[in-house]
Amino acid sequence: MKDIQNLFGNCVFNDAVMQTRLPKDTYKAFKKIISEGSQLTPDVANVVANAMKDWAVEKGATHFTHWFQPMTNITAEKHDSFISPTGTGKVIMEFSGKELVRGEPDASSFPSGGLRATFEARGYTVWDITSYAFIKDGTLCIPTAFCSYGGEALDKKTPLLRSMEALDKQAMRILKLFGNTTAKRVITTVGPEQEYFLIDKEMYLKRPDLIYTGRTLFGARPPKGQELEDHYFGTLKPKISAFMKDLDEELWKLGVYAKTKHNEVAPAQHELAPIFSTTNIATDHNQITMEIMKSVADRHGLACLLHEKPFAGINGSGKHNNWSISTDTGINLLEPGETPYENAQFLLFLVAVIKAVDKYQDLLRISAASAGNDHRLGANEAPPAIISIFLGDELTAILEALEAGTEYKGKGKNQMEIGVTTLPSFPKDSTDRNRTSPFAFTGNKFEFRMLGSAFSIAGPNFVLNTVVAEILREFADSLEKSKDFKGDMAKLVKNTFHEHKRIVFNGNNYSSDWVTEASNRGLSNLKNTVEAMPSFISKKSIEVFTQHRVLTEQEIHSRFEILMEGYCKVIHIEALTMIDMVKGEIIPACIDYQNELANLLNQKKACGQYDNSLEAHLLDKISKLSATLLKKLNTLETSILDSKEEQDVTAHASFYRDKVFTSISELRLVVDELETLVARKHWPFPTYAELLYSVI
Repeated sequence: MKDIQNLFGNCVFNDAVMQTRLPKDTYKAFKKIISEGSQLTPDVANVVANAMKDWAVEKGATHFTHWFQPMTNITAEKHDSFISPTGTGKVIMEFSGKELVRGEPDASSFPSGGLRATFEARGYTVWDITSYAFIKDGTLCIPTAFCSYGGEALDKKTPLLRSMEALDKQAMRILKLFGNTTAKRVITTVGPEQEYFLIDKEMYLKRPDLIYTGRTLFGARPPKGQELEDHYFGTLKPKISAFMKDLDEELWKLGVYAKTKHNEVAPAQHELAPIFSTTNIATDHNQITMEIMKSVADRHGLACLLHEKPFAGINGSGKHNNWSISTDTGINLLEPGETPYENAQFLLFLVAVIKAVDKYQDLLRISAASAGNDHRLGANEAPPAIISIFLGDELTAILEALEAGTEYKGKGKNQMEIGVTTLPSFPKDSTDRNRTSPFAFTGNKFEFRMLGSAFSIAGPNFVLNTVVAEILREFADSLEKSKDFKGDMAKLVKNTFHEHKRIVFNGNNYSSDWVTEASNRGLSNLKNTVEAMPSFISKKSIEVFTQHRVLTEQEIHSRFEILMEGYCKVIHIEALTMIDMVKGEIIPACIDYQNELANLLNQKKACGQYDNSLEAHLLDKISKLSATLLKKLNTLETSILDSKEEQDVTAHASFYRDKVFTSISELRLVVDELETLVARKHWPFPTYAELLYSVI
């Protein structure tokens, strides 16, 4: 058994390492820079860089890289060695403060959404000093933000860091109104639960659709799926257990707080959940987690699938984003507390979140939108495309009593000093959990359940941080002018809940009745990415992002272009992959089997046997389906050619959704039926049954 305490963070240049490696004055100066958010001075940077290099070289590192998160949902790295020539034919190992703080990767081939021309190659990476450097595969990785020569954000992390500053600024204004003089900073924390599939690597390599698109474009339903509900929390198979053990150790080395592991609902599906971290660090850790999952799986002869819906008819994979707000002194602002002071503060922050989610529900929906997640949202395994908040019966009743000005007759006895009724001592588990809710309060945090498993959590969290910051700004602007803080705050809580309680729904989000009720309440139902995305460039969205300096108007439009183009590219790749598989493998397989049946039928006829046989029936059915297959294939090919006529990015995306994706779905139906008819020895690809039950 390995010593986990010594193993944990072994490959991270963390605070404990800095305390032992840095001179005391440098360490204190560096920590002060982090806590105050001030600029890193060259002298401090040089000392930190040299200590970091010595530590990394001792750990076997030969290179360093600025590790960043461009608009691709994965990370990027450019590796440089520590070597520097001496002029004597030898080298020394050097690493300067300038190299630590800033890098210059070629930015021309990363998505920019029109922010720059292809020939404009200069881009900069800038160290995020609040996120620890780490060693991976013999390289010192320095977490960074990524921007263009003109300073525009080209990555996922820059707007996240900006949004954290925005929320900190507005939340601190609220805390000062409550007389809090000890907190210096407010942070958001996240614990992202990561779902994934594991299948046999050899099976994976026989499926071009999984290799190119991450999901199966064909596949008849297996005899057994998840109907018996026997996989969820079931005993881990030896090969899976070995993978999870190895994964935990690799993540612990990198300082990732991997905590929980178990089988998920679908066969071959699993989950990993970490302990909460500050949002930007949690984002880094989740990107590391997804990468390490794939590399560890490969070592174990497995393939890790992170697509939101790798198998039709089988539960897809999400990423539950557990989000909360805390002070640097350790106070969770979404913890109800036990004193009147804490009660009132909690309720104010709570209704701020309620208003933010209601007012900006379209933005939250957009933050979870992608071509992959369109397969998942709205199915009976995931929240619908309608945003709503679950509060639970007790907390809802408290707010309704405040709204009505009546006494809440609950279990608690704490008097609430904001003018009305009582707030009970509110335990985390005072109400049942609602797994159908897209945004559920779970005791001292909100669980945003709509994210897809392959997502970077940076996008949803910078949206959430920004919209909550905006409502806190509105509250602070109002209350800072107040002559009667308690009375005006009570009115604010009451009026806010009254105006935005339509977003609160504690029932079954999967039911068809809820869709009707949500429409009657005036809630939006943006069913897919193409429907959702235009709201991102609306006047309201532009105002909230620009006011808090999270995104400029130019950056907003660039992200809109990138996301819409990305949607089209994903479906385009799926269409081309499907065409290639049908033409190269499925049609020949059908022909081979039809020839085999025809030969058998001819032999029977030669012997005078009646021709209304099994072979004749199968041959007739497969022949007709093959004709339909050819027709649907031609329709798909034509739709791809026709898509080139659409120049406008929104019209282009709409065409891919309405024409190309529809053609893909129709072709799939034919192929899936053929799979059930063509003899197994002729079918060219592993079936769902083989893929889902390949790991023993």
